[in-house]
Amino acid sequence: MTKVSVEQRIQAVQRYLNGNETLIEIANDIGVTAQIVSEWVRRYQKNGVETFLKSYTNYSADYKMNVLNYMNETGTSSRDTAALFNISSPGMIRNWKLKFEGGGYDALVSKKKGHPSMKKETKRTTKSTPAEGSVESKK
Repeated sequence: MTKVSVEQRIQAVQRYLNGNETLIEIANDIGVTAQIVSEWVRRYQKNGVETFLKSYTNYSADYKMNVLNYMNETGTSSRDTAALFNISSPGMIRNWKLKFEGGGYDALVSKKKGHPSMKKETKRTTKSTPAEGSVESKK
């Protein structure tokens, strides 16, 4: 699958909304699936052009819970919920749901990524005394 620029996404949605081309025709033209173009159209209809301008976001556990509660209370699909909340991927919401079902609220808290920082060890200035009965204590 090819990487599609923001401009190409907006043009694809506008081509579809003009009514002259089908999702499949547009998808084949730009090298993605019709399902992806359908997602773009849905998000565009809910949030406008801003839906494509949004960069990476780290969602809080409370926000994730609000999204899951909304989806549960209204019975909307993960696709419709993602479009409504301007979340880039419905799969992300499904992952949140699985995490919540498996580990509760705490499973939704974002973990820090990457390697933990190395703590500097403090130098020991006191000389350790040898244990009784050891070779060093007999010297």
